[in-house]
Amino acid sequence: MSALVDSPVSVSPVPVPPRPAAKPRGILLVVDDEEGPRMSLKVIFKDTYELLMAEDGVRAIELAQQHDIDVAILDIRMAGMSGIEVLERLRQVRPDMEAIMITAFETTDTIRQALRLRACDYINKPFDIATIRNAVSQAMQRRVLESQVHSSADKVRELLTELQNRSIEEQIAKTHKDIYASILHDINGPLTVVSGFVQLLNKKLGNESRLETEDLEFIKERLRIIERQVVNCIEIQRRYLGFLRRQGNDQTHAGVNQLLHDLEQLVRVHPSLQENEFCLTPLAGDIGVKVNGTDLIQILLNLSVNAFQCTPLPHRVEIGGEVETATLDLTAFKDGPNDRFLNVENMHNVAPLVKLWVSDTGPGIPPEVLPKIFQSYFTTKGPSQGTGLGLNIVQRLIKEGHGALHVHTQRNEGTTFTIYLPGTSLVRESGSAR
Repeated sequence: MSALVDSPVSVSPVPVPPRPAAKPRGILLVVDDEEGPRMSLKVIFKDTYELLMAEDGVRAIELAQQHDIDVAILDIRMAGMSGIEVLERLRQVRPDMEAIMITAFETTDTIRQALRLRACDYINKPFDIATIRNAVSQAMQRRVLESQVHSSADKVRELLTELQNRSIEEQIAKTHKDIYASILHDINGPLTVVSGFVQLLNKKLGNESRLETEDLEFIKERLRIIERQVVNCIEIQRRYLGFLRRQGNDQTHAGVNQLLHDLEQLVRVHPSLQENEFCLTPLAGDIGVKVNGTDLIQILLNLSVNAFQCTPLPHRVEIGGEVETATLDLTAFKDGPNDRFLNVENMHNVAPLVKLWVSDTGPGIPPEVLPKIFQSYFTTKGPSQGTGLGLNIVQRLIKEGHGALHVHTQRNEGTTFTIYLPGTSLVRESGSAR
């Protein structure tokens, strides 16, 4: 009888998920011709940053040519090249690098020279650990913020280049003639905000030699706004290119109150606000809306800008909303000399509905003008003051979102634009909250 031998069992290896990439640490260069201070700084920062150690200016410059240094700590009095001379040479290699000067021999002249070379801090020996840690931490944060500002500016430039280089002229010619103008109109608002904030941040970073906590929060908040606006530009671009290719839009169920918060950030810095009074009230309870979030922001922003520009005199503009828990009685929606209804026949009149309004205390719309306000290129402004596209874009986006629009106006009392859009719960279909 032959012996029985167990057949080897083939076991498939269990896939091991990749480890998340380690967060890159800042690069800190220490330049001091005395070994004691160099080693002290190495002990303090070895677990926090990538350290580069240089005993003289020549070695420091070599390291700067080989590495993208974020912050340098330089002793002012060294044999050979002084710390001031080394910093001047380093600026030629790494102009965006932050620098902290340390010395036991402080003079007015060295302080002036260090500031001229944009040193962000000046510390006397002997220094305590808390002081040097705080100085390096502030310098690293400043370096990161400057990098984010430049990155956001680069993204905007890349986006503009992509828009300019896309060969969509033939597709545009085969579709509606106003699509290209609509792209420029829609994308102009976010790009204006981005451009203004990038200029503001560059100016603030350039003028301040040292950032305080409130400065960092100011810059971080503006960077978050810049990031949102870059995303808005990208979504607008994709929406119109998808339309040109006759592709359907992917609707995202966005939270209305978050969108209203984003809208308020845009309106507060918009040039049209000027001396006008502005008030935005969120919904009492949050709800989702069955349209693309960028589309809803574009609708409300266009209506807000239209309200601000209805008169050059200071007036009040309000944005608010509520949730309609029952279907609308569409028989009550009738056009008249002071009222205009759009897309009532094609709206998804199913509860819940999100009702949002933009009202102003301006002069109102004349009855003879009211029927024309949604026509392409219609404007009551001068040739260089308006495109006549804002309300036409609003009409199209509401129609695509299966909503409805009601305009009510009264001479010398103001105008209210009310939109109705299909609402949805913010809970995922699986039952788990977002």
